[in-house]
Amino acid sequence: MSTTTTDPRFTGLLEAARALQPRTVALRRQIHKHPEQGLKLPNTQASVLHALEGLPLHVTTGKSTTSVVAVLDGEEPGPTVLLRGDMDALPLQEATGLNYSSEVDGSMHACGHDTHVAMLASAARLLADRKGALKGKVVFMFQPGEEGFHGARFMLDEGLLDVAGRPVEKAFALHITSTLRSGVVTCRPGPIMASADTFHVHVKGRGGHGAMPHDALDPVPAAAAMVGALQTMVGRRVSVHAPAVVTVAHLKAGTTTNIIPETATLEGTIRTLSEATRGLVHKELKQVVKHTAAAYGCHAEVSIVPGYPVTVNDDRVGQHVVDLAAESMGARWSEPMTDPLMGAEDFSYVLQKVPGALAFLGACPRGVDLAEAAPNHSNRVLFDEAAMEHGVATYAAFALDALR
Repeated sequence: MSTTTTDPRFTGLLEAARALQPRTVALRRQIHKHPEQGLKLPNTQASVLHALEGLPLHVTTGKSTTSVVAVLDGEEPGPTVLLRGDMDALPLQEATGLNYSSEVDGSMHACGHDTHVAMLASAARLLADRKGALKGKVVFMFQPGEEGFHGARFMLDEGLLDVAGRPVEKAFALHITSTLRSGVVTCRPGPIMASADTFHVHVKGRGGHGAMPHDALDPVPAAAAMVGALQTMVGRRVSVHAPAVVTVAHLKAGTTTNIIPETATLEGTIRTLSEATRGLVHKELKQVVKHTAAAYGCHAEVSIVPGYPVTVNDDRVGQHVVDLAAESMGARWSEPMTDPLMGAEDFSYVLQKVPGALAFLGACPRGVDLAEAAPNHSNRVLFDEAAMEHGVATYAAFALDALR
């Protein structure tokens, strides 16, 4: 992977990232072997702190989580830019066969957060070597609890955006993916990932004997009707230009074959790409559930638990990341992202407060067809480690560009 750039800020950037690759790979593999979940990641935190030792950084650790925040001062005053890498793993039993597979039963870095940590740590080292080119400050955000634990929100509550002594003015995060060509950076302006809420429905009828349903009030047909009605609701009430996904993922009722249960439950997820659509789906889902239950003579209780908001890239920054990847590494490593993903990200909390962007880094294993690659969150997912050079370079290029 070679590149030529005309911008002097980026001269030798990819080569510098490549020189750090042994460090990047070693840190990634160490974290991969010892995954931790949630907001408390003491071993991962220790690995990050060790990786940053000796660098001219002001380092602090979190109180409510095991976060790490490191600040690099440029040679001259200027704005502050934030770079994020999330650190937590998923509850999966790894089946990759790697010689550095997880040594923790039921825990695996299946979303690539181990690569994010390693790339950000190497970017900190690279930028420390180029601090003379920085007019301002860089905040390195090593974040626990992205996988449903709202880790970014905890860090914001602890003053993340003011840790450098002045507010953060621009923010950037990379997310690796196994289903994009290795080394390619892709991004888009506007919504890039969806909101993620969960719904829980409790349908109450009257139990009885399975052979005499007329003497009972069966909640099962009501619950089954709700599944179809919710799909119809999305297709009929939500605009095709403002996508939404409603998935019933858990349906439970009864204990055996000849008993009509008293209750049935449904649970699932709601994904949308705008706050307006999010509000509409919440309202309509409650209406559909309650009226469907009533049509069957049952009663239904609905609760919706808000999750991450829509991840919205700043229009200018989202487009600029695509251009920046081409400028810093070469046009073949940059692609505009056409469609957003319906997955969710808690970097959305940061982007609600600071103009910035989330981008994706391709890492499909060499020799594997993109359509055949095990995706993120699979217990068989593999990432091409060579792509991490481009991740390190992209993090660094974003900071160098913002603090020129």
